[in-house]
Amino acid sequence: MHDTSTVEAFLPTRDTMLCISLAARPRNIGTRFHNFLYRQLDLDYLYTAFTTDDVTAAIAGVRALGIRGCSVSMPFKEAVIPLLDAIDDSAAAIESVNTIVNDHGTLIGYNTDYLAIRALLASNQIPASTSVVVRGSGGMAKAVTAALRDSGFSDVTIVARNETTGAALARSYGYHWAGTSDQQPGLLINATPLGMEHQPGLPFTSEQVAAARWVLDVIAMPAKTALLDLADRHGATTIPGTEVIALQAAEQFIRYTGIEPPAELIAAASRFSREEPGQ
Repeated sequence: MHDTSTVEAFLPTRDTMLCISLAARPRNIGTRFHNFLYRQLDLDYLYTAFTTDDVTAAIAGVRALGIRGCSVSMPFKEAVIPLLDAIDDSAAAIESVNTIVNDHGTLIGYNTDYLAIRALLASNQIPASTSVVVRGSGGMAKAVTAALRDSGFSDVTIVARNETTGAALARSYGYHWAGTSDQQPGLLINATPLGMEHQPGLPFTSEQVAAARWVLDVIAMPAKTALLDLADRHGATTIPGTEVIALQAAEQFIRYTGIEPPAELIAAASRFSREEPGQ
């Protein structure tokens, strides 16, 4: 069992490597995840969260101050691209950056959401011949859709009520768009907020869930959404958002530190990140 008490006891020095996040509404999940791993692995790193109304100046600060890594959330994921020196294929695939690595003053952008989805499709051994319905047309839906394309999936339908964004997303990756769908594919992916604690509901019909062999829900809180609960009861293989968020954060950690933590430590960091302080 991992000792979480040491996470609170670290004192940074002038040699401490700093990593940060930039978000419109900073949260503690990433902060707790990264700092947990730093302390468990005895790394002289510190991670903290910021918001800004001047992303250009913020990224200039990352470069000038030698900040090692920067996690990027909405609304900055596309705005940071022209401020970087290079972008990795993972970011180029969706024209969106959620991770910046400062390599001695050279800023490189990545998208670890995309990397996490690709890894989960592979680790769950979902054949590329499987039919897929993706619900949503926002940033995470874009990461999901690009990961499906680059993993060889061809039978994909994007379901989104917003025809402008939904049709554009489907067209960009060579897929189909529908405003609604009763299609019963092998893989269902929810990339919308529907199912979060403040937005309860099912993104798919009960018939669709009953017919699916795999169900992926990108929502991490709650860890067990109504969609995943229903899919479990129908015997589908479920892939929770907690795995998505843990994998994408682990990919960030690896790029910041050069260290790949063991799977059990990543799982412990993920659990710790979703706890309220003091639990």
